[in-house]
Amino acid sequence: MTFVKFHKDLVVYQKAFSAAMEIYTVSKKFPQEEKYSLTDQIRRSSRSVNANITEAWRKRRYEKSFISKLNDADGEAAETQNWLDFAFACAYIDENTYLDLYKKYDEILGMIVSMTVNAKKWTFSEPKNLNP
Repeated sequence: MTFVKFHKDLVVYQKAFSAAMEIYTVSKKFPQEEKYSLTDQIRRSSRSVNANITEAWRKRRYEKSFISKLNDADGEAAETQNWLDFAFACAYIDENTYLDLYKKYDEILGMIVSMTVNAKKWTFSEPKNLNP
């Protein structure tokens, strides 16, 4: 594992950002009647993955807070997959796009789960009371 100074250095952040930008581009082609429903939902959830990873990074001083924000990122990534299911079922995206994006979110989910399970490696130690 290389040294990570900023949240943008995290591979999971970079992959989630790239996937969210792909979804933004693909969703531009969704029908106008989906503007305030599917288009809005899939963009919001895909962007929220990054927002929650960013918040988790800033809260790594406290393991439980770090894990909580990663759990939120996990939920948003899974929600994005749900909206991909709908986009594909409605024929707004083709099968290759669907499978490619779904696989990317599977990878992102795996990375988030790994960070959660190994939270102690990512968080700071609790301060020790030197005056017993």
